[in-house]
Amino acid sequence: MKKKNVIAIDGPAGAGKSTIAKIVAKKLGYIYIDTGAMYRALTWKALDEKTDLADIDAIVALARKTDVELKNSGGKLLVFVDGRDVSSEIRKENISKHTNETASMGGVRNILRQKQQEMGARGGVVMEGRDIGTCVFPDAKYKFYLDASIDERARRRYNQLLKKGEKVNLARIKTAIAERDYKDKNRGINPLRCADDAEVIDSTHLSLKEVAKVILDYVGLDYVRNKKRQR
Repeated sequence: MKKKNVIAIDGPAGAGKSTIAKIVAKKLGYIYIDTGAMYRALTWKALDEKTDLADIDAIVALARKTDVELKNSGGKLLVFVDGRDVSSEIRKENISKHTNETASMGGVRNILRQKQQEMGARGGVVMEGRDIGTCVFPDAKYKFYLDASIDERARRRYNQLLKKGEKVNLARIKTAIAERDYKDKNRGINPLRCADDAEVIDSTHLSLKEVAKVILDYVGLDYVRNKKRQR
């Protein structure tokens, strides 16, 4: 049986990567993997155990012994830390605020990258994050970089949090996203950047379903091209 492909989706916060990746994975019958959730999960555990986020050795040791498991259930991604469901907790703003601290540690990225590569080794996955196409799966057949204006990304995040019943301020969210963008793009270890061979999609004026269709159409067109070459 032919091995299924890996679809890598990268981009900044609020570009719609998670929702789009879920749609694509469902349509193709692939497994959806949110690598950012793994860093959030580790950050949640560090804060829960009151581990000093400035203590790199302690955080790396924590990453080494922590079991982070991702499960797709009923169209939702469930995240477990050592068997505990923390799917809701890791999406809170306090976790978002501190996740870049753990994600900037080379030792942590090495450990989680190995786990991510193991998850995608058999193919048939849609994996999204910040460095999938550049570092985790640089040889992925399909690479996409999703982007949108910061105003649009802030608006999406604002509405998302409102639906969860959280009290939020749009201006503060925009500032937080800008700060996160800067940190993601300027960290010394595996910074956020667009892979040279990635297809760039600006979703500022597109719905998330429209972006998913662009990806699915691209993958489908490539499949047809390959079929024709084989004839």
